[in-house]
Amino acid sequence: MSKTQFGTDVEAADALKQSYEKLTKEIGQVIIGQEETVRLLLTAIFCQGHCLLVGVPGLAKTLLIQTIADALDLDFNRIQFTPDLMPSDIVGSETLDNERNFRFVKGPVFANIILADEINRTPPKTQSALLESMQEYAVTVAGEKHNLEKPFFVLATQNPIEQEGTYPLPEAQLDRFMFMVNLDYPSFEQEINIVKNTTSDTKKKVSQILNGEEIIYFQHLVRRVPVADNVVEYAVNLVHKTRPNTERAAAEANEFLDWGAGPRASQNLVLAAKCNAIIHGKYSPDIEDIKAVAVAVLRHRLVRNFKAEAEGVSIEQIIGRML
Repeated sequence: MSKTQFGTDVEAADALKQSYEKLTKEIGQVIIGQEETVRLLLTAIFCQGHCLLVGVPGLAKTLLIQTIADALDLDFNRIQFTPDLMPSDIVGSETLDNERNFRFVKGPVFANIILADEINRTPPKTQSALLESMQEYAVTVAGEKHNLEKPFFVLATQNPIEQEGTYPLPEAQLDRFMFMVNLDYPSFEQEINIVKNTTSDTKKKVSQILNGEEIIYFQHLVRRVPVADNVVEYAVNLVHKTRPNTERAAAEANEFLDWGAGPRASQNLVLAAKCNAIIHGKYSPDIEDIKAVAVAVLRHRLVRNFKAEAEGVSIEQIIGRML
């Protein structure tokens, strides 16, 4: 075992589990319910991934990511995507200073956590401005590369009910997101608690649990988690089952899908399963950990055909049958 600031990797894994439990407890003081959403968002952060959050307005998407940023002691910026937003409004631009020299002025993407609110409201040219930052952790302006400070996490939101005047994300950009998370309405009891907490004069503050340096350390730790060959094979086989008209395609894929998931899905399944194992007290993932993250990893990477849409067969139902 390698020695670290937390001792051995096993001790570090225990520390990550404890930190995760503290984080969920702190976040739970502000965000009522949404435990599954919080689990997936924190998993993505510890895996160095990004999330696409789909939910109707008013479900506290902004408050959720702001609360996570506060608990992690990270810089947070919110970018409201609109049809007239330009790439330079995200990454920054070069301006003339008083000495008539060009100087780069950083855009809002230069933060640790970015909330890209209603990302499908802006044209593809502006959407793609996030692509390089999500993949390369850098932006290029006027031929010069500017590195982003790590950790760096993009949470993009979409409104599923209002599609007029929107620009659907291209598959290439969707594939950059580790998870697509569907945000559901709260239960009756949860909504009563939400109303009580948000209509009083007191505002709950969260304590800082982790800093940027510790998050980066845990991100490297997750990648060092050992995985059995059969678990990797299960993940890769599951992804192959989603590809219609191929050797390992599932019957559901041939019947209901136009397009399946690519190799990045296999990578994200294994990586997310590693983190899911650690936060649940295991030192190596098993097949149940793959299943625990499969829907969030695959749902935005599969394209339904006309038959699936006509018969009302959802992506989640297709994935469920494959599992």
